[in-house]
This record gives sequence, structure tokens and C-alpha cells, in this order.
Amino acid sequence: MNYKYAIVLGIVVFSSFQAPAKAASLLGTANNFGVLGGSTVTNTGSSVIMQSLGVNAGSSATGFSPGIVNGTIFTSDAVAAQAQLDNASAYNYLAALSPTKELTGVDLGGLTLTPGVYSFSSSAQLTGKLTLDNLGDPNALFVFQIASTLTTASDSSVVTTNGEASNVFFQIGSSATLGTGTQFMGNILALTSITLTTGVNIECGRALAQNGAVTMDTNKVSSTCDLKPQETAVVPEPDSSLGVLGSGLVGLLFAFNKRFRKGW
Repeated sequence: MNYKYAIVLGIVVFSSFQAPAKAASLLGTANNFGVLGGSTVTNTGSSVIMQSLGVNAGSSATGFSPGIVNGTIFTSDAVAAQAQLDNASAYNYLAALSPTKELTGVDLGGLTLTPGVYSFSSSAQLTGKLTLDNLGDPNALFVFQIASTLTTASDSSVVTTNGEASNVFFQIGSSATLGTGTQFMGNILALTSITLTTGVNIECGRALAQNGAVTMDTNKVSSTCDLKPQETAVVPEPDSSLGVLGSGLVGLLFAFNKRFRKGW
């Protein structure tokens, strides 16, 4: 094997350990929607959806106005149908990921989590603040696999440190209900329905329900992500095992190079 080929191969192998690409691409055309409902989307009050709104296979989107949709409203048409297909594909992909940690029975409130796949075999509860530490990686991926329901208490929040939160996904086997005043970050992909009670805001995310309704009451839903850290935290040292692997690989490649130049 030519030593130059060995070096190229080593670089390719080493690059496979790097962070995944932006996970938002998983959503396909659903990425263009702030709110997507299966049966209907209903709104009360002065809600604002910064992107498009869609409904499929239902055809009803009520309460706009007084609610405002900055994109386009698609109901029971080819655009909404494709968005729901892409929503379902993303949901299935997220559900099939291997969990890195089991959190069944643990309240998400008060936790600080690093990138990973977190699994709940039943329901999940958020009371208070959940902090997601991106470790300075703009491609950091957080997935919450929730078998049944997600419920947040009033005035709960999801915040990030050391980076944006564009790769946060809550894959929910039934329905999500966000309590009054909840300040949420991330994409909610619910198999059935999503209820946003009074004063709930979703930043850097979406409310995507496959089969049921999305119910809104004076909310803001925006996929825009703040590129500045919302809170400050010390960035942990990189994973030592990856550093050892990288150093060993580089050393091995230099050894190959030296041997081949000597005619080995």
C-alpha cells in the first residue's frame, strides 16, 4: 500500500469520529414549518408563528387572525402532505437511535446535560430549568426519546450553554403539553398532539404533530437560534479517549511514511 494512500485513509478514518452534520436537515421540508398539525391547528390570542403553518391530513387552521403566520398556511395540500411525510421520517429516525442514557422517572428540571440520546420508557416531566451544554460544538445533537407524554410545569425552561440549540429534538410517542409561561428550546415531534398553553414560547424549534392537533394560546414559535450562548459556563476538556486515538493514529501514519520512504 502506498504511504500517501495510507495517510489519506487515516484522515478519512479520523474524520469519521467528528461531530455529525446539522441535525435540522433530518426534518426535510418540515424544516420550513414552525407548526405542523395532523388533524387541526387552533389558536387563541395573539400568537406568532415565524415560519409556515401546515395541516395534513386534516384541513382546519383556525384563529389566524388574531394569530399571525409570517410564512404561508398550507392545509390538506401537497406541500403539507410532504411535510408530514418528512416529519414522520425524522420521527422514526430519532426513535431508532441507540440511547446513551436512561432517564425514566427523572425530572428534567435542574439537570445539566451534554450531547447524547436520552431515553424515557414512559412519560417525561420538566419542572424548572433544563440546561443543555453544547460543549462548544455547533453540531451538538440532543435527542429525547419519550415513549408516552412530555409535560412541563408552569414557567419551566430549556436553555443552552456554550452554543446554539438547533439540534435539539424531543421525539414523543403520544402528546406534549407545555405549561403556562414555559420558555422552550428545541423541536417537538409528537406522534399525536401538542398543546401550548398561555404564554408558552418555543425558540430555536418547532411544534410538529403527526396525527392530532396543535393547540395554541398566545404563543410565539420561532426556529431562529441565538448564536450567542444564553448562559456562560466553563467548556470541559475534550474527551480524552478521542485525543489518545487521534494522537496514536497520527503517530502511526508518520511511521508508515518513514518506512515507505526507506523502501519498506
